[in-house]
Amino acid sequence: MIASVSPVLALAHRDLIKLLRDRTRLVTTLIFPFIFIGALGGSLKANFGQTAGYDFLVLTFTGVYAQTLFQSTALGIISLIEDRATDFSQEIFVSPISRYSIIFGKIVGETLVAMPQGLAVLAFGLVIGVPLSLEQVGGLLATGLIVCLFGGAFGMIVLSNLSSQRAANQIFPFVMLPQFFLAGVFNPIQVLPWYLDILSKISPMRYAVDFVRGFYYVDMPDHDRIVLLDPFTNLGIMAVLFVAFMGIGTVLFVRAERNR
Repeated sequence: MIASVSPVLALAHRDLIKLLRDRTRLVTTLIFPFIFIGALGGSLKANFGQTAGYDFLVLTFTGVYAQTLFQSTALGIISLIEDRATDFSQEIFVSPISRYSIIFGKIVGETLVAMPQGLAVLAFGLVIGVPLSLEQVGGLLATGLIVCLFGGAFGMIVLSNLSSQRAANQIFPFVMLPQFFLAGVFNPIQVLPWYLDILSKISPMRYAVDFVRGFYYVDMPDHDRIVLLDPFTNLGIMAVLFVAFMGIGTVLFVRAERNR
């Protein structure tokens, strides 16, 4: 058991050290969530807060919190492409370590990278007046960890067949940006045209965002106007997708490594 855990922790530690040394990434990954919550959330609240029936600032805060963790972990898996370019991935994949341990170690590492960003978002929410009880903070931290793991698995399935970092940088915005709106990060999605409703339901980020909101809004009057599914249904969907993404993504990535 210890032998299988050690590689996971070693890979996770490596990714955390890389983040701490990359000050540019630290700054940029913190600025954008603040802009989204403060500027966009505040603007929506000022213009539509009275007619919507709920607080757009809180809606945006919970959406951006989930989106930040999901996207940060997914994008962090792009380091596998960098490792491939430096032949580091060849070295670790020929080692006597389970392929799933290697991939899971990368995801755990990117989770360690993403969670400080989530903490910063929570702190910013307190500063701008988002209501946060101790129970809600605890729920957001717990759900945030699950969202990070789910985001890492999603990143794995997307990156598994990409051959270069340039291709990943071109594909990821195309995959991620539409989900901001289809997942309801900034906007309610209870009522959508049928074609957008289909796209929304096949958007993985939708379940991550709704999962977080399900815990934040529990027993609140706005719950039924904001939350789509109960948290355990979202958790079950994410668990199934996680297993599928991890299994298929790892097989495809290892196959690509062997064919190099």
